[in-house]
Amino acid sequence: MTKTILTVDDSRTMRDMLLLTLRDAGYRVLQAEDGEKGLEVLNHECPDVIVTDINMPRLDGFGFIQGVRGNDRHRAIPILVLTTESDAEKKDRARRAGATGWIVKPFDPVKLVDAIRRVAA
Repeated sequence: MTKTILTVDDSRTMRDMLLLTLRDAGYRVLQAEDGEKGLEVLNHECPDVIVTDINMPRLDGFGFIQGVRGNDRHRAIPILVLTTESDAEKKDRARRAGATGWIVKPFDPVKLVDAIRRVAA
């Protein structure tokens, strides 16, 4: 069965790169341009893994992660943070909010797919 990945990023270029990388790896890809839209998608979809940015308008990655973790239906979905941020305090904050892992942009497609396979197993 094909696994579904939700990507949440305000950059169209980054969403396009993720879409190509993940589709090539055989995943079904859902996309949202910010945390609010990401939570809307989760109203009618249940992805196997979520990949989210931190710095976004309307609802940032921290708020989005807390929103996902606050919903019983989605509490167990692995969440990978994909961001330009490498600050230890922000990593810790994301982990406390419920993030499963952290990947710094620009991403290596092979490493990203490997990380998704690990958390989706």
